[in-house]
Amino acid sequence: MKATIKSKQRVRDHGEVLTPQHIVNAMLDLVKQETERIDSRFLEPACGTGNFLIKILERKLRVVEARYAKNQLEYERYAILAVSCIYGIDILADNTEECRKRLFDAFDASYTRFFKEKAKEQCREAARYILKRNIVHGDALSLKTVGDNPQPIIFSEWSLINGSLLKRRDFAFHELVSHGSMRELPLFSDQGEEVFIPEPVKEYPPVHFLEVAHAYDD
Repeated sequence: MKATIKSKQRVRDHGEVLTPQHIVNAMLDLVKQETERIDSRFLEPACGTGNFLIKILERKLRVVEARYAKNQLEYERYAILAVSCIYGIDILADNTEECRKRLFDAFDASYTRFFKEKAKEQCREAARYILKRNIVHGDALSLKTVGDNPQPIIFSEWSLINGSLLKRRDFAFHELVSHGSMRELPLFSDQGEEVFIPEPVKEYPPVHFLEVAHAYDD
Protein backbone atom coordinates (compact mmCIF):
# COMPACT_ATOMS: atom_id res chain seq x y z
CA MET A 1 0.00 0.00 0.00
CA LYS A 2 1.34 3.43 -0.92
CA ALA A 3 2.28 5.60 2.06
CA THR A 4 -0.23 8.25 3.06
CA ILE A 5 2.41 10.60 4.46
CA LYS A 6 5.75 11.83 3.11
CA SER A 7 7.17 12.72 6.51
CA LYS A 8 6.01 13.41 10.05
CA GLN A 9 7.46 16.91 9.71
CA ARG A 10 5.16 17.68 6.78
CA VAL A 11 2.19 16.39 8.74
CA ARG A 12 3.10 18.69 11.66
CA ASP A 13 3.83 21.72 9.51
CA HIS A 14 1.11 21.42 6.87
CA GLY A 15 -1.31 18.69 7.97
CA GLU A 16 -0.34 16.78 4.81
CA VAL A 17 -1.94 13.34 4.54
CA LEU A 18 -2.30 11.78 1.09
CA THR A 19 -5.66 10.16 0.34
CA PRO A 20 -5.40 6.41 -0.42
CA GLN A 21 -6.43 5.28 -3.89
CA HIS A 22 -9.38 3.13 -2.75
CA ILE A 23 -10.89 6.10 -0.92
CA VAL A 24 -10.31 8.35 -3.93
CA ASN A 25 -12.12 5.92 -6.23
CA ALA A 26 -14.99 5.43 -3.79
CA MET A 27 -15.51 9.19 -3.50
CA LEU A 28 -15.30 9.76 -7.24
CA ASP A 29 -17.81 6.99 -7.85
CA LEU A 30 -20.33 9.16 -5.98
CA VAL A 31 -20.13 11.62 -8.90
CA LYS A 32 -19.25 9.05 -11.56
CA GLN A 33 -21.26 10.70 -14.31
CA GLU A 34 -19.40 13.99 -13.89
CA THR A 35 -15.96 12.35 -13.73
CA GLU A 36 -16.69 10.76 -17.11
CA ARG A 37 -17.94 13.94 -18.78
CA ILE A 38 -15.01 15.33 -20.76
CA ASP A 39 -15.81 19.01 -20.18
CA SER A 40 -16.81 18.86 -16.51
CA ARG A 41 -14.48 21.02 -14.41
CA PHE A 42 -12.92 19.89 -11.13
CA LEU A 43 -10.93 21.97 -8.62
CA GLU A 44 -9.00 20.40 -5.73
CA PRO A 45 -8.01 23.26 -3.36
CA ALA A 46 -5.44 21.11 -1.52
CA CYS A 47 -4.41 18.84 -4.36
CA GLY A 48 -1.19 17.45 -2.92
CA THR A 49 0.50 15.31 -5.56
CA GLY A 50 -2.76 14.88 -7.43
CA ASN A 51 -4.30 11.67 -6.10
CA PHE A 52 -7.82 12.88 -6.87
CA LEU A 53 -7.01 14.82 -10.02
CA ILE A 54 -5.05 12.00 -11.66
CA LYS A 55 -7.99 9.61 -11.27
CA ILE A 56 -10.42 12.18 -12.66
CA LEU A 57 -8.19 12.77 -15.67
CA GLU A 58 -7.75 9.03 -16.26
CA ARG A 59 -11.53 8.59 -16.28
CA LYS A 60 -11.97 11.44 -18.73
CA LEU A 61 -9.20 10.11 -20.98
CA ARG A 62 -10.82 6.67 -21.10
CA VAL A 63 -13.93 8.36 -22.52
CA VAL A 64 -11.79 10.27 -25.04
CA GLU A 65 -10.07 7.03 -26.05
CA ALA A 66 -13.36 5.17 -26.51
CA ARG A 67 -14.89 7.91 -28.66
CA TYR A 68 -12.02 9.42 -30.61
CA ALA A 69 -9.00 7.08 -30.77
CA LYS A 70 -9.59 6.36 -34.47
CA ASN A 71 -9.18 10.03 -35.41
CA GLN A 72 -5.99 11.71 -34.21
CA LEU A 73 -7.16 15.32 -34.49
CA GLU A 74 -10.40 14.55 -32.67
CA TYR A 75 -8.51 12.66 -29.98
CA GLU A 76 -6.04 15.55 -29.53
CA ARG A 77 -8.81 18.12 -29.35
CA TYR A 78 -10.78 16.33 -26.66
CA ALA A 79 -7.77 15.08 -24.71
CA ILE A 80 -6.59 18.69 -24.40
CA LEU A 81 -10.11 19.69 -23.34
CA ALA A 82 -10.03 16.98 -20.64
CA VAL A 83 -6.69 18.28 -19.35
CA SER A 84 -7.94 21.87 -19.40
CA CYS A 85 -10.82 21.04 -17.05
CA ILE A 86 -8.56 19.87 -14.21
CA TYR A 87 -7.57 22.48 -11.58
CA GLY A 88 -5.58 22.28 -8.38
CA ILE A 89 -3.94 24.40 -5.66
CA ASP A 90 -1.26 23.27 -3.24
CA ILE A 91 0.77 25.22 -0.71
CA LEU A 92 3.91 23.11 -1.24
CA ALA A 93 6.02 23.69 -4.35
CA ASP A 94 7.18 20.09 -4.71
CA ASN A 95 3.59 18.84 -4.59
CA THR A 96 2.61 21.33 -7.27
CA GLU A 97 5.38 20.17 -9.59
CA GLU A 98 4.69 16.49 -8.95
CA CYS A 99 0.98 16.96 -9.56
CA ARG A 100 1.61 18.67 -12.90
CA LYS A 101 4.03 15.92 -13.90
CA ARG A 102 1.67 13.10 -12.96
CA LEU A 103 -1.17 14.67 -14.91
CA PHE A 104 1.02 15.27 -17.94
CA ASP A 105 2.40 11.74 -17.80
CA ALA A 106 -1.15 10.32 -17.75
CA PHE A 107 -2.07 12.40 -20.79
CA ASP A 108 1.15 11.54 -22.61
CA ALA A 109 0.93 7.80 -21.90
CA SER A 110 -2.53 7.63 -23.45
CA TYR A 111 -1.58 9.87 -26.39
CA THR A 112 1.61 7.96 -27.18
CA ARG A 113 -0.04 4.56 -26.81
CA PHE A 114 -2.49 5.34 -29.60
CA PHE A 115 -0.43 7.47 -31.97
CA LYS A 116 3.20 6.52 -31.24
CA GLU A 117 5.54 8.32 -33.67
CA LYS A 118 2.63 10.35 -35.06
CA ALA A 119 2.14 12.08 -31.70
CA LYS A 120 2.82 15.82 -32.00
CA GLU A 121 5.16 17.72 -29.71
CA GLN A 122 2.86 20.72 -30.22
CA CYS A 123 0.06 18.81 -28.52
CA ARG A 124 2.31 17.85 -25.62
CA GLU A 125 3.40 21.49 -25.25
CA ALA A 126 -0.25 22.57 -25.13
CA ALA A 127 -0.96 20.08 -22.32
CA ARG A 128 2.12 21.21 -20.35
CA TYR A 129 1.21 24.89 -20.70
CA ILE A 130 -2.38 24.39 -19.58
CA LEU A 131 -1.30 22.31 -16.58
CA LYS A 132 1.22 24.97 -15.60
CA ARG A 133 -1.62 27.49 -15.44
CA ASN A 134 -4.24 25.19 -13.93
CA ILE A 135 -2.16 23.62 -11.14
CA VAL A 136 -1.18 26.53 -8.91
CA HIS A 137 1.41 26.85 -6.16
CA GLY A 138 -0.79 28.78 -3.80
CA ASP A 139 -2.76 28.96 -0.57
CA ALA A 140 -6.46 28.21 -0.92
CA LEU A 141 -7.14 29.99 2.40
CA SER A 142 -5.45 33.30 1.52
CA LEU A 143 -6.52 32.89 -2.14
CA LYS A 144 -3.03 33.98 -3.19
CA THR A 145 0.03 32.41 -4.74
CA VAL A 146 2.92 31.38 -2.50
CA GLY A 147 6.34 33.00 -2.84
CA ASP A 148 8.27 36.22 -2.38
CA ASN A 149 5.55 38.30 -4.01
CA PRO A 150 2.14 36.67 -3.43
CA GLN A 151 -0.50 37.55 -5.99
CA PRO A 152 -4.21 36.78 -6.21
CA ILE A 153 -4.74 33.35 -7.74
CA ILE A 154 -5.99 33.59 -11.31
CA PHE A 155 -7.54 30.61 -13.03
CA SER A 156 -8.02 30.28 -16.77
CA GLU A 157 -11.22 28.87 -18.19
CA TRP A 158 -10.63 26.99 -21.46
CA SER A 159 -13.55 26.37 -23.85
CA LEU A 160 -13.59 24.71 -27.26
CA ILE A 161 -15.38 26.82 -29.85
CA ASN A 162 -15.79 26.48 -33.61
CA GLY A 163 -14.15 23.09 -33.76
CA SER A 164 -10.46 23.39 -32.97
CA LEU A 165 -10.35 26.88 -31.46
CA LEU A 166 -9.73 27.27 -27.73
CA LYS A 167 -11.08 30.32 -25.92
CA ARG A 168 -9.31 31.44 -22.75
CA ARG A 169 -10.90 33.63 -20.07
CA ASP A 170 -9.11 34.43 -16.79
CA PHE A 171 -10.98 34.67 -13.48
CA ALA A 172 -9.82 35.85 -10.06
CA PHE A 173 -10.25 32.97 -7.63
CA HIS A 174 -11.22 35.31 -4.78
CA GLU A 175 -14.09 36.64 -6.89
CA LEU A 176 -15.34 33.12 -7.57
CA VAL A 177 -15.40 32.04 -3.92
CA SER A 178 -15.79 35.28 -1.91
CA HIS A 179 -18.15 37.47 -3.89
CA GLY A 180 -21.20 38.45 -1.89
CA SER A 181 -23.45 37.83 -4.86
CA MET A 182 -22.28 34.25 -5.03
CA ARG A 183 -23.31 33.65 -1.44
CA GLU A 184 -26.74 35.16 -2.06
CA LEU A 185 -27.54 33.96 -5.56
CA PRO A 186 -27.46 30.47 -7.06
CA LEU A 187 -24.95 29.59 -9.75
CA PHE A 188 -27.62 27.75 -11.75
CA SER A 189 -31.38 28.12 -11.91
CA ASP A 190 -34.21 26.32 -13.67
CA GLN A 191 -36.75 28.79 -12.34
CA GLY A 192 -35.72 31.88 -14.28
CA GLU A 193 -34.52 33.86 -11.26
CA GLU A 194 -31.34 35.94 -11.21
CA VAL A 195 -28.10 33.98 -10.90
CA PHE A 196 -24.50 34.84 -10.04
CA ILE A 197 -22.38 35.08 -13.20
CA PRO A 198 -18.68 35.81 -12.54
CA GLU A 199 -16.92 38.38 -14.71
CA PRO A 200 -13.53 37.50 -16.23
CA VAL A 201 -10.58 39.74 -15.42
CA LYS A 202 -9.26 39.19 -18.94
CA GLU A 203 -10.38 37.56 -22.18
CA TYR A 204 -8.19 36.39 -25.03
CA PRO A 205 -8.89 35.88 -28.72
CA PRO A 206 -9.54 32.25 -29.67
CA VAL A 207 -6.51 30.29 -30.88
CA HIS A 208 -6.03 26.82 -32.31
CA PHE A 209 -5.75 24.41 -29.40
CA LEU A 210 -2.33 23.20 -30.63
CA GLU A 211 -0.97 26.77 -30.46
CA VAL A 212 -1.86 27.71 -26.88
CA ALA A 213 1.66 27.12 -25.53
CA HIS A 214 3.00 30.05 -27.59
CA ALA A 215 -0.11 32.23 -27.95
CA TYR A 216 0.17 34.36 -24.80
CA ASP A 217 2.72 36.69 -23.23
CA ASP A 218 2.67 34.86 -19.89
